Amino acid sequence: MTTSLTTLESILAHPRELSEEHAAVVRATLPVIGAHIDEITPVFYRTMFADNPELLRDTFNRGNQKLGAQQRALAASIATFASLLVDGRSPVDMLSRIGHKHASLGITPDQYQVVHDYLFGAIVEVLGEAITPEVAAAWDEVYWIMAAVLVDFEKALYAEAQVEPGDVFRTATVISREDVTDSVTVITLGGPDGEPLPDFRPGQYTSVGVVLPDGARQLRQYSLSTAPGEGTWRIGVRRVDAEVRGGLGCPAGEVSGWLHAHAEVGTTIQVTLPFGDLVLDAAGIGRDQDAAPVVLCSAGIGITPMLGMVAHLSATEDTRRVLVLHADRSPADHVLAEEVAGESSLLADAEVHTWYEQGADTVAGPGAVHPGFMDLAAVELPEGAHVFLCGSTGFLQSLRPRFLEAGVPAERLHAELFAPNDWLV
Repeated sequence: MTTSLTTLESILAHPRELSEEHAAVVRATLPVIGAHIDEITPVFYRTMFADNPELLRDTFNRGNQKLGAQQRALAASIATFASLLVDGRSPVDMLSRIGHKHASLGITPDQYQVVHDYLFGAIVEVLGEAITPEVAAAWDEVYWIMAAVLVDFEKALYAEAQVEPGDVFRTATVISREDVTDSVTVITLGGPDGEPLPDFRPGQYTSVGVVLPDGARQLRQYSLSTAPGEGTWRIGVRRVDAEVRGGLGCPAGEVSGWLHAHAEVGTTIQVTLPFGDLVLDAAGIGRDQDAAPVVLCSAGIGITPMLGMVAHLSATEDTRRVLVLHADRSPADHVLAEEVAGESSLLADAEVHTWYEQGADTVAGPGAVHPGFMDLAAVELPEGAHVFLCGSTGFLQSLRPRFLEAGVPAERLHAELFAPNDWLV
């Protein structure tokens, strides 16, 4: 990997500006479009999947579609990008996260036209006469500005990986499996016939694809929790069971359930090349003079990319200041705790803090143990640190403003959300 993070992100930094006429129309109609998102998106997906069933079967997350989560994520991204354009704010963080996710799913430029046609058809169907030619032209320009930047960025990601656009799918073999709790399994993957799997940046993820009994190929992203350079990948898979959440029935995770039931040693599965922008590059590399202190902050299964980062820092004998913060329900739920603590203990200047909602008084570690929810007042944040956040929507919504209040600049906060993104974090 030779392309720098800064070079990649520079593609996203300066999208073409909206014309003044179209910017005025977008400002005026953004509240109307936003107010009808929940009506537009079901029409969009219903018509697109009716004509292109392979997209739902083989690319989109069927579980998220049942809950409307993916629908809200896509609609919110376009509305948010429009807002960023007309306000002159940076779209880099949002577009980087989308672009890496697209590359990990093997999205190709032609698919942007498909989404455009069905999305704008849905907008016209829902809003009718309110979509005048002027309104349609303004929002059309927003969409194609966003699409053009993402296509260029994704082409650069594919070029860095030395593959043609979309050619990211590979075969991996399960070489070990450890059921660390009733619901979490750690799987180590190798290349076919003992070949090494491609290298990656610490903190990145792969999309794992499985073919289900009905023939659908479903994809889910899992962070790589080893140091790069070993030729193997390690993922932690939390099984998602069916439950009622917020009054809605949440379906069981199709991919996580399949992996728990079928991924034994010798099983071959489909994976993609690693992508993801929650990587240590942002804080400087190795013992470089520019290497900044890092704060690795996670909750639940969000610990997996943090373990990959800590393992890399340990393997490279990195001497920077490292603060590891983790929150979990209880010690029994805290997976990979001993490994994170072990890797951290090998670092020259590392400190570990753990918070448990229950049972904090029953354990002596890892690191300093605190009861309740994560509280930044209990730690001293290193000056000039880059903060890496990973967890659920609620966790990120709670912790991100606290880091900002503590004086961490927004550009030094890097987040990975283990859920469809509503762009609130």
